[in-house]
Formats: sequence, structure tokens, C-alpha cells
Amino acid sequence: MSLQHPAKKKTGGGAGRFEKLAELASNFTSSALFSMLCVLLVAGFVAVHLAHLPMEWQHLAGDTMAAVSLLLLALLKNSERRAEHAIQRKLDAIAGALLDQKSDEADGTREELENAIRMEERH
Repeated sequence: MSLQHPAKKKTGGGAGRFEKLAELASNFTSSALFSMLCVLLVAGFVAVHLAHLPMEWQHLAGDTMAAVSLLLLALLKNSERRAEHAIQRKLDAIAGALLDQKSDEADGTREELENAIRMEERH
């Protein structure tokens, strides 16, 4: 098990099985079908409580909602980390291009940009 940033685990081309699964799950959870399934899940939860069904049914409904919430939280965090890494790579590319452009000028901007690029390495 690695505690490395998920976006940095694969350095070669192509995404791993988990990354592909996370992307498919992200696409599904942002669809109208998933929204309708969530509405039905909440409606079922409310119906079970209003019908005063046995406690086992109420626990099952609550546990189902908790499981879906936990899975969505994990998926959201994975998407957030991948987006964060992509943004950082783009910012590093922009800073690198600015460094190349400013390499002939000696006005201190180059040092500021170099320090900004290294900030990520310090965290």
C-alpha cells in the first residue's frame, strides 16, 4: 500500500484499473440516472420510516444510504486530487515557460518564479 499522491503513482502512459474505474464512476454519478436513483433511495428511506416497518428494515435503509454516502465521498476525494494534480502540472508548465522567456532578463522575476515552482516540493 502506497501513501503517494494518487495522481503521481503512475508515471507511464495510460491509466490503471482504479483510475479507469474512478473515471467511469465519476461519469455515472454525475448523470441524471444516478440522481434519480438517489431520489428513489431517499424516498424509500422515508417510506420505510413512515410505514413503521420493523427496525431491521429501517437499519437496512439507513445502512444503504450511509454506504452510498461513503462511496461518494471517496469518489469525490479521488476526483479532487486528480484535478488538483492536473492544475498543478499546468501551472508548473506556465511557470516554466515564463522562466524560459525571462531567462535573458535580470530583474528578479526569474528568481520569484523559480521559488514559486519549488513551493510544491516543500509541501
